[in-house]
Amino acid sequence: MSSMIAYGVYDVVLGSRILGGTALGGGMPVYKYIANRLLTAFENLFLRVKLSEYHTGYRAFSREVLTRLPLRENSDDFVFDNQMLAQCVYFGFRIGEVSCPTKYFEEASSINFRRSVRYGLEVLQTTVQFALQRAGILDNPIFNKDGKTLESDGESYYEGRARAASQRH
Repeated sequence: MSSMIAYGVYDVVLGSRILGGTALGGGMPVYKYIANRLLTAFENLFLRVKLSEYHTGYRAFSREVLTRLPLRENSDDFVFDNQMLAQCVYFGFRIGEVSCPTKYFEEASSINFRRSVRYGLEVLQTTVQFALQRAGILDNPIFNKDGKTLESDGESYYEGRARAASQRH
């Protein structure tokens, strides 16, 4: 994944459990598989791209993606990852996918059914916001090129966190 970014093939690379056909065989719960497929179809339709899945945690990003996206405008919850992919599409970053194995077990997923439903609704909301932004109907901060990045406000996000941590000790 990192070599595809390092050689400039893609700006973002996702590890897909769907491409290899191992999602269910690897233990993915059926309800999560169905929800993944439905949400992905909805997102592909409205974001006008064709990804096999948006809901993988196996991702690699170029430095440019991490510094240019207005990531500080995003949620602090599970939907952050989905907002980030919508931003990548909106700002024209190239997204590639590779197959990856699926291994589900009790400790592998930190999101329960209730939180999964909330996440799914927030994914739908993000997708609609994207479509409205693209149509010029909405002005959402997560799709604003001048939104808060990890390096905005004169100090990088990481420098500020390190400074705050050192002040606590």
